[in-house]
Amino acid sequence: MVLIYGIKEKLNPIKSKMSIVIYSCLMSALGLPENKRFHRFILIDKENFLYSMEGGRTDSCTVTGINLMEGRENETIKSLIDFIFGEFDRQLGMSNTDVEISVHQQPRHCRSFSGITGDEVKDLAYKVSV
Repeated sequence: MVLIYGIKEKLNPIKSKMSIVIYSCLMSALGLPENKRFHRFILIDKENFLYSMEGGRTDSCTVTGINLMEGRENETIKSLIDFIFGEFDRQLGMSNTDVEISVHQQPRHCRSFSGITGDEVKDLAYKVSV
């Protein structure tokens, strides 16, 4: 699952395109299939989204949290992050200074989908250890 936080007035108009961009990066870097997109946008009023203006950040500042089942190599995660930074810049015109990305890998027994935990899944349509 991916959680995207940002100022409502800036994030709302681009959230559909951003979702497509993020998922294309997840498919490219992690090999996820097309039908596994789960994104949640948290649209925050400007007065409730506090961040440092240092380094040239603007109201387009966005925080993206990506929650994955454990198993990806460090280089794979770094590649995913690089893809996202590059595509946010290229397709959304977002400066790297306005983008924060956090990738969290949870133990398989802590992830659940389709009524079972990740350590019980036998028929994933994609590889987790990449």
